[in-house]
Amino acid sequence: MRYTVVFDACVLYPAPLRDFLHRLSMTGLFAAKWTDQIHDEWIRNVLKAHPELEDKLPRTRDLMNRAVSDALVTGYETLIEKLELPDADDRHVLAAAIRCGAQAIVTFNLKDFPDDVLAQYGIEGIHPDHFIEHQLDLHQGAVMATAKQHRAALKNPSKTSAEYLESLAAQGLVISADRLRDFIELI
Repeated sequence: MRYTVVFDACVLYPAPLRDFLHRLSMTGLFAAKWTDQIHDEWIRNVLKAHPELEDKLPRTRDLMNRAVSDALVTGYETLIEKLELPDADDRHVLAAAIRCGAQAIVTFNLKDFPDDVLAQYGIEGIHPDHFIEHQLDLHQGAVMATAKQHRAALKNPSKTSAEYLESLAAQGLVISADRLRDFIELI
């Protein structure tokens, strides 16, 4: 069974982080999962800051679902009410992780997913920087190739390798960007 993670909405916005994680998902190194409810949450947060994107985000959602065809988790809703987390609004994420047999929830909000609660279900909360760092440990070449592909896809504006790594660090991927800096000429 492949290592399976659920991406919390907070790692799917802002767009550069979402795009990098999504591209990593398409490598097959792990199974990435999300739900329509997670989509709704990140889209709602994007629209608060950028209402002009309202017409474009449904396409982004659709492209994500098609690119990682088995990512959408369903049938988790009945689990939500039975779960207890510091923020009740996050129970749907844990319910989805339980339903799909995920080993981890990738989130910036680790305090909202306490270790003792997640451990009951064989799940861990992991910061996206540590998640990518682990992927680098396991599949360095594939992560570097994904970073190169991601940087090459940036057109408006394009970025040098150094600028690209700075943008990853600005997204909260400080350790990952630092490790990738060792291979800057390949990215």
